[in-house]
Amino acid sequence: MNTEVETYLDNLKQWKKELTLLRDIVCDCGLIEDFKWMHPCYTYNGKNVVLIHEFKTYCAILFPKGVLLKDSKQILVQQTENTQSARQIRFTNLSEIEGLKSTIKAYVFEAVEVEKAGLKVRKKKTSHYDKPEELEKAFQEHPEFDKAFKNLSPGRQNGYFLHFSKPKQSKTRAAQIEKCMQRILDGYGLRDCTCGLSKRKPNCDGSHKQLIN
Repeated sequence: MNTEVETYLDNLKQWKKELTLLRDIVCDCGLIEDFKWMHPCYTYNGKNVVLIHEFKTYCAILFPKGVLLKDSKQILVQQTENTQSARQIRFTNLSEIEGLKSTIKAYVFEAVEVEKAGLKVRKKKTSHYDKPEELEKAFQEHPEFDKAFKNLSPGRQNGYFLHFSKPKQSKTRAAQIEKCMQRILDGYGLRDCTCGLSKRKPNCDGSHKQLIN
């Protein structure tokens, strides 16, 4: 048992019983327990197979490659419309988990088989995302901005494409691009930490929030 997971569960104010039960179920599947991204993570041969985590209105078990599972019971949930690979099974009470013990184990074992087979998720490439006209215009007007954007990782580029494409009005899209321009010039993604306090810069792990409140 991982001591960081023990501490995490001990400090929970909500979903403690539910996540403790999920932990017991997953640990019974022969995986290695670790603690990543501030949540319990279970691995097979060093590969992330499943995580358990909590939200305000539900707790969940998450499969990083859930899109590759057969989902025979039709219970997997896509967390957001832009999530390509990961899928969740969500719970709102202890009895739901109790009733799905065998199903949860079956899904975990299937996720292990996905790793054993070396299966990969074919993620949507950056070139498949729509580029707003306002962004193309900004690239033309500011060559250094164009260069900085292209130097970002594909995942960070995708995040910006989605963010800039959401507003319906052109002036709003242009305003968002202008607002993010310096962030991009500095080499940051949309959700990267820019406060300089995170020990995992550029990714914000949340450990420093109390220092800036």
